[in-house]
Amino acid sequence: MNQIDEDERGRILESSPIGTFALMAIVIGSMVIAWLFLYFGVFIPRGIIN
Repeated sequence: MNQIDEDERGRILESSPIGTFALMAIVIGSMVIAWLFLYFGVFIPRGIIN
């Protein structure tokens, strides 16, 4: 396994987790799309509650 020096270790620890942010954006986006589908595809066509 390659050893890294202290400068590289500090740079890695101070960088933001881009992959985590991308995964969170994908999950949140898919949840919003699913909610919009349920709202406009299921609830609105059924009409008001009698």
